[in-house]
Amino acid sequence: MAAIAVSRPIENIDDPRLVRALSHPLRVRILAILEERTSSAVEMSRTLRAPLGVVAYHVRTLDRLGLIELVREVPVRGAVQRFFRARERPTVSAEAWAKAAPVAKQAMIGATLQQIHDFAKASNAFGGFDRSDAHITRTSLKLDGAGFDRLADALGDVLREVDEIEGEVASRQAAAGEDAQPLEDAGLVMMLFEAQPFSAGAVSDPEGG
Repeated sequence: MAAIAVSRPIENIDDPRLVRALSHPLRVRILAILEERTSSAVEMSRTLRAPLGVVAYHVRTLDRLGLIELVREVPVRGAVQRFFRARERPTVSAEAWAKAAPVAKQAMIGATLQQIHDFAKASNAFGGFDRSDAHITRTSLKLDGAGFDRLADALGDVLREVDEIEGEVASRQAAAGEDAQPLEDAGLVMMLFEAQPFSAGAVSDPEGG
């Protein structure tokens, strides 16, 4: 890979680079990996079972668009292997989300849904839902405006409690030192949206799929 120029990070949901970055499914998968760990195009091509040249192209694109950053360079058999990590995505307030352009919202939601699908499907294949306290639910509701707002607030409370639980785990790990219990990877997905009922019929695919 050729030397890559440093790009400024994306700080606004309406930045057109964000839509471009999330417009290709392989780029979304690369981002998912780099949000979990530092990796190189070589490693990711093996993980994704995709040609190295294709992965390297999308890595260059993501770096140019400001969603990932170069962490280190390692000489390997006369070449240089570059390791990247994802930059933190912009924090979007409720007000900013309401004002954002529809194309930006659709890009972010589409990328997130793809990552959720890949994450849950792969975890299911490895028995991630086998334990007795695993949970998956799809619920259709009839809500008025006040009910929708109350449910949104309730989910916000859950997320705040999730942060507290994770903080408690970190404290226990630090206190236990070498005797700390091993950590398990856990996935949590919450969605609340205005639904298109299955009974309403198929929704047309804007890409013609």
